[in-house]
Formats: sequence, C-alpha cells, structure tokens
Amino acid sequence: MRSSIFTVIAVALVFCISSLTAPSYKMGRLKYNGGGDWYGDRTALVNLIKFCNQNLKTNFEPEEEVVEVGSEQLYNYPFVFMTGHGNVIFSDQEARNLRKYLTGGGFLHIDDNYGFDKFIRPQMKKVFPELDFVELPPNYAIYHQKYSFPNGLPKIHEHDGKRPQGFGLIYKGRLVCFYTYECDLGNGWEDYGTYAGDTQEARLKALRMGANLIQYIFTK
Repeated sequence: MRSSIFTVIAVALVFCISSLTAPSYKMGRLKYNGGGDWYGDRTALVNLIKFCNQNLKTNFEPEEEVVEVGSEQLYNYPFVFMTGHGNVIFSDQEARNLRKYLTGGGFLHIDDNYGFDKFIRPQMKKVFPELDFVELPPNYAIYHQKYSFPNGLPKIHEHDGKRPQGFGLIYKGRLVCFYTYECDLGNGWEDYGTYAGDTQEARLKALRMGANLIQYIFTK
C-alpha cells in the first residue's frame, strides 16, 4: 500500500513539474493570398524560437504554426511573422481581422524578403487607412532591449546597396507592426549556410535583433 501511495505522489510531482515547464506561447507564420511565397525563410522561426528560449528564457513551443490572415486563431499568437517576395492580397474580412488582432494587443513583424515592398504597403493601408509607416529612429526602444543596436536595424543580406530601414505602424501610441526593409532579417535567422556568403557574425546579429522584437512585445 505504501509503495502505491509513493507511486501516486511521484506521478503527481512529475505532472506538476512538467506543467510548470510546458510551453506558454506559440509563434505564428502568416499565410496570405495573392500568390506570394508566405512560406519563405522556412527554418527562420524555429531558429529564432530556440535562440529566444535559450537567451531570453522565453517558453515558446519549439515549432512555428501557420495561421491565415482571416482566421480567429490569429489571436492565439503574441507574435506573428510575415515574409515573401511576391504579391499579397487581403480581402476586406482579412483586413478587418488583422486590424482587430493588432489593435487588441497582437504584434506583426513583416520582413521584406526582397521585392515585397510594393505589394505589402497597399495591403497594410487597407488594414490601417489612417496610418502610414514611419521609420523608427536608432534610439527607438526596439533597438535597445537585451541587445543594443545603436545604429538601428542591422544589414543582413545585400541586394540593391540600400541601407536597412525599420518602419513601424503606431496605433494610439503603441507599435503594432514592425516592417524590416532592405535587411532580410528572416534570412539571417535561417540555418547557417543556407545562403552563399552567410557569416556567423551576420546570423548572430539577426537573431539578436529578432530577440529584441520578442522582448519588446512582452515588456510593452
């Protein structure tokens, strides 16, 4: 009888401990219509999750989850990542849903994977007709979390010789969307060696900047 009691207690303790360490959050990848490659940077979020869990002591599920723009499931994610090269189309319902998510406390990171700019800006204008993207200065808090980037957004991959820029949509004083342009931050999160010319230094900068995004949304 005593051994049975001890077994029950041991099982209960294991259950309690495992429940305390169970993942608390999930990262979402935004799936959109229009034909653009929403699935780009395939290994990016898995690596960012691992880096944040190790260095920020966050408790994200180890795998990303795909979520559609118009889905009610969008509200399950504190952080949603969007990337691509090509066309994007938000329906009216999708635009309303994304706006509701962002004004209700959600956060969207849009990463231009090259050639995305002319497609994403008109669609985000459907979401926030009253707002314009504004460039965030180097002293903005998102660049100064656990890791400091005194010059602002780091340059990860070269395309047209343009400087990297971080733009924001600010709704009632809160940054709800961060748009990284001419940076390729998501490429830097991918498995090392995915792209010719990858360096460990650039990859570390990218992951640290990504960790800053995560820390920022959990502390604001």
